[in-house]
Amino acid sequence: MALILNIETATKNCSVSLAENGKVIGIIELNDGNYSHAEKLHVFIDQVMTQSDRSLSELEAIAVSKGPGSYTGLRIGVSSVKGFCYTLNIPLISVDTLESLSRQVENEEGYIIPMLDARRMEVYSAVFDTTHHQIREIKAEVLDANSFKEYLDKNKVYFIGDGVSKTKDIIEHHNTIFIEHKLPSANEMAVLSFDKFQKKIFENTAYFEPFYLKDFVVTRSKKK
Repeated sequence: MALILNIETATKNCSVSLAENGKVIGIIELNDGNYSHAEKLHVFIDQVMTQSDRSLSELEAIAVSKGPGSYTGLRIGVSSVKGFCYTLNIPLISVDTLESLSRQVENEEGYIIPMLDARRMEVYSAVFDTTHHQIREIKAEVLDANSFKEYLDKNKVYFIGDGVSKTKDIIEHHNTIFIEHKLPSANEMAVLSFDKFQKKIFENTAYFEPFYLKDFVVTRSKKK
């Protein structure tokens, strides 16, 4: 039996799931439009363990969404998971945020492009086929009318994530399918974290850092 706690904090969705052998047995998540992870994450962990009638001492590993995504959200998630893994002396598993998000789309043809909102007209994205195999690396890119044209000209493209809201106003193509109001969730992390657990693909708890993709930029106030 592999009991794994999955934690997703890369976006505004604060999401925690408990999975046994890759099957979710409890999940709590909240997207209230704010980054409420600092206040909600540990509460959600306690709640999902209690509701599932399990204890932290039973965990075999803890998985965290590694990014890309919100700098602050990722820091909170990774810091919390590190603390638990140290205390419980169990492995830390990282799950690619965009791969997890892509698994919310189930179709037999075309491409899946999960995208997360970055600054201004920029998104973090990757490209997957319908078996969720990644066929293009993760990029931070500024959108224009020709973005993803090489995929759109070949087949249907399913865009998913909070980057969709600005993408649909820029890209016009008969093969576009926009899936709105979706964010990465700890629900889809369960299968991915269990696969890594079986293969013993663990992170170095002391040195693991989130995948920010870009350097964090502090916006300074213009007020004097």
